[in-house]
Amino acid sequence: MRKLSRRQKENRAKTKDSIYSNLEDAITILQETATAKFTETVELHANLNIDPKYADQQLRTTVTLPHGIGKTIKIAVLTNDSNFTEAREAGADRVGSDDLIEEISQGNISFDLLIATPDMMPKLAKLGRVLGPKGLMPSPKSGTVSTTLTATLSEFKKGKFEYKADKTGVVHISFGKSNFTHSQLMENLTALYKSIEQNRPSGVKGKYFKSLFICTTMGPSIQLDLNIFL
Repeated sequence: MRKLSRRQKENRAKTKDSIYSNLEDAITILQETATAKFTETVELHANLNIDPKYADQQLRTTVTLPHGIGKTIKIAVLTNDSNFTEAREAGADRVGSDDLIEEISQGNISFDLLIATPDMMPKLAKLGRVLGPKGLMPSPKSGTVSTTLTATLSEFKKGKFEYKADKTGVVHISFGKSNFTHSQLMENLTALYKSIEQNRPSGVKGKYFKSLFICTTMGPSIQLDLNIFL
């Protein structure tokens, strides 16, 4: 059995058997337990009363948090030659058509997000096995299939990102860094909760949220009362 460090023991002691009903207190303890030697990512883990194997109980959407998540992403755009200039001027880090498809097919993926214009989607079908497992396949629902490249690139550069529930119905999402201010983390977390709530699948019956936890990369889980945002 792995031995816990003194830091880990102290952090667990601070949160053991506690369920936080005050958001300000929860964020305070979250930052107090971010004691690693690097800037930790802060995360929300929401266990939802859904079964994603049913079409009407799936959660997959996008959100733009008020203060971003503290990460700069590299965006590639797959489009035809006539849109190359627009994409580059809008901030795309990589722009291509058939050449980009060839790179991806060889496993050369040097981007965090792929945006495509609708005319290129048929060519991407063969790359589903490469892009799918990495969560990089463009889709209209996630906003990554677009004819308005300038606006779409602007949104994602500002921090828009996609999230979805895993096959067990749990959503794991980053909502900032441990060095964000107290108010920034509170506002980001609140916006994230509201996004999940507003995108409640139509097939959900009864209670939607089963449990809510927040944590930092190396910190202990902090359980939130389900009524904390009400």
